Amino acid sequence: LRGAFVKLSGPGWLQSAITLGGGSLAGALYLGVVGGYSLLWVQLMAIVFGVIMLCAISYASLPTGERPFKSIGQHINPVLAWGWALATLAANMVWSLPQFSLATAVVQQNLLPDAVGANSAMGDNAGKALICGIILVLAVSIVWVYDSGGRGIRIFDTVLKIMVALIVLSFFGVVVQLATSEDGLPWNEIFAGFVPNLSQWSSQASSFEPYIVASGEAYRSFWTDEIVTLQRNVMIAAIATAVGINMTFLLPYSMLNRGWDKEFRGMAIFDLSIGMAIPFVLVTSCVVIASASQFHTKADAALMAMDANQPASQLSGYEGTLKKRLELEIGPEEFATLSENPEQMKAALQALPESDKQLSAMIVKRDAFALSSSLEPLMGKRFANLVFGIGVLGMAVS
Repeated sequence: LRGAFVKLSGPGWLQSAITLGGGSLAGALYLGVVGGYSLLWVQLMAIVFGVIMLCAISYASLPTGERPFKSIGQHINPVLAWGWALATLAANMVWSLPQFSLATAVVQQNLLPDAVGANSAMGDNAGKALICGIILVLAVSIVWVYDSGGRGIRIFDTVLKIMVALIVLSFFGVVVQLATSEDGLPWNEIFAGFVPNLSQWSSQASSFEPYIVASGEAYRSFWTDEIVTLQRNVMIAAIATAVGINMTFLLPYSMLNRGWDKEFRGMAIFDLSIGMAIPFVLVTSCVVIASASQFHTKADAALMAMDANQPASQLSGYEGTLKKRLELEIGPEEFATLSENPEQMKAALQALPESDKQLSAMIVKRDAFALSSSLEPLMGKRFANLVFGIGVLGMAVS
C-alpha cells in the first residue's frame, strides 16, 4: 500500500519544487547567521503550517471536483477569484525570474567558471545568455510535457522528484562532511534548536550576549534592538517563503488533473507530507546548520578592515549598521556633516570600538557563494563548488 501511495504521489513534489528556491535558500542561510542552531524550529513550524493549509485546500476542493477558480467565482465572489488568479500570476513572475539570476551565478562561479564565467573566452554576458536560454528551453519543455497528460505527467513527476532528491542529497552531504570533520557539530544544540522558542521574537540569541556586553552599557540597547529586529525579520521571511499564493492555486488543479476525488483526501495528506514537508525540512535544516557552523557570531577580519575586495552587498551592510551606531553616538547633525566627506566617514567608522565592528560583521547577510567559499578549506574547493553548485542550481531550475 505504501508503494502504491509513493507511485501515485506527485502534486506534493510539485509544491516542494516550487518552495525550494532562492527565497527559502536565502531565508535559511540568514537564520543560521542571526540565530545559529537555535532557530532551526522556524522552518519546521513554517512548513507544518503550510501543509495544514494546503491539506485544508485539498479537503475542500477534491470532493467537489470543480476547478477552484470557477468555484470561488460562482460561490463566493468573482472579484476574489480574479484577485487570486492575478496574484498567483504576479507571484510566479516575482518568484521565477530571479531564479535565472541565481542559476546563472552558480553556473558561472561554481560549476563552469572556465567555460561560461566572466573571465572565460565566451565572456560574461554571452555566458549569461547561454545559461538562461538553456534553462528556459528546459523548463518550458518539461512543463509542456506535463500538459500532454498520461505519460507526460509521469515524466514531469519523475524529473521533479530527481531534482528535489539532488537538492536534498547535496545539502545533506554538506552536513555529513561537517559532522565528520575534526571539529564536528554540536548535536545537542542542533536537536535543541528544533524545539520552538517563541521568546526569540523579542530577545536575541543568547550567543550574542558576551559581545553585546563588551560593547558597553551605553550601546547595549542599540545592539539588542538591531539583532532582535533582524532576527524577527528573518523569521517572518522564512515563514513567508515556505508557502506562496501560487502554491495554493496550483495544488488543487494538479490534483484534479490527475482525476483525484474525495477518496484521495488521505492520499493528498500523505503526498504533501512526503513530497513537500520532508524535503523542505531536510534542505532548509541542512542550510541553517551549515550557515550557523560557519557564520554565527563569527566576524570576518577582511570585512572589518573594509577591504574593497569584499562582496559589495556585505560591505554595504557592514558599513550601514556601523553608520547607525555612529549616528547614535555623535548625533544627526554632526553625522550629516561627516557624511559629506567619504574619507572622514570611513576613518570614523574604523575608529569605532572593536566590539562594535565585530557585532556589525557578525550580522551581515551572506549568500550561498559566501557559504561555499567558507567551506573550501574544510571540504576542498572542487567538492564545495560541486555540491553547492548542484544543490543551488537544482533549487533555481525546479
